[in-house]
Order: sequence, then structure tokens, then C-alpha cells
Amino acid sequence: MSSHDLDAWMWADAVKRLERAEGLQRRFFRPAGPRPPRQWEPPVDIFETDEAVWVVIALPGVSSSRLTELEVRGDELLVAGERPVPAPDARAALHRLEIPHGRFERRVVLPWPRLALAGHELVDGCLYLTLHKR
Repeated sequence: MSSHDLDAWMWADAVKRLERAEGLQRRFFRPAGPRPPRQWEPPVDIFETDEAVWVVIALPGVSSSRLTELEVRGDELLVAGERPVPAPDARAALHRLEIPHGRFERRVVLPWPRLALAGHELVDGCLYLTLHKR
């Protein structure tokens, strides 16, 4: 093997290893998506009448300004937002944290086709949704 062939082989091998390293880096060090992952899912109750579907979602401690998504996409209901950790006093020491906090997201597949979000109300820690049947 001539020195020129050896140099070409070494360069080709080095380029192949660099491409593999870059692929691994892209695979493991992806930038975060457009929104952080959900940290908890609120419980949901669903009721049906002849005219509508009523959804109740337990969101204690969540204000309406903290709801970031509320929509019906096809046969799926999506509700997302955030519940911050309450800070009664900046000097308070945390001893127990059992109530879920952070970003929440709840997706519910609805067995009724073609529902339209007709209204919503956040009262006493529950989000009440009215979905009219079309």
C-alpha cells in the first residue's frame, strides 16, 4: 500500500468517525421542544345529555391565566397549563410536597364525533367545559 493510499484511507476513516460522532451528538443532545413535558395529569369526569357533553377537570390552585391550551381537535379534547408551587413566605422551609405542581396536560379522546367547545368556566378549583353536539 502506498503512502498516498494510506493517507486517503485514514482520512476516509476519520471522516466516517466524525460523521458518526455528530450523529450521536444530534441524537442525544436535541434541543427541547416548543413546550416542556407535562409533569402531571388532572382527573376528569365526563357527562352526556342529548344536546351536549359536559367535562369537569379538577384544577385546584390553577387560575384561568395559567391555562395555556383549551381546544377540541377532531375527537380529542386538550387542556394544558401550569400550577405553580405556592410560596406563602420566601423564608418558609419545605417539609412535604404532595400536591402536583408544574406543567399539566390532559388529552381525552371523545367517543362523540364533531363536538364544539361552547363554553368554559373555572369555579372552585374545577374547570367546567360544555361541548355541544353538532
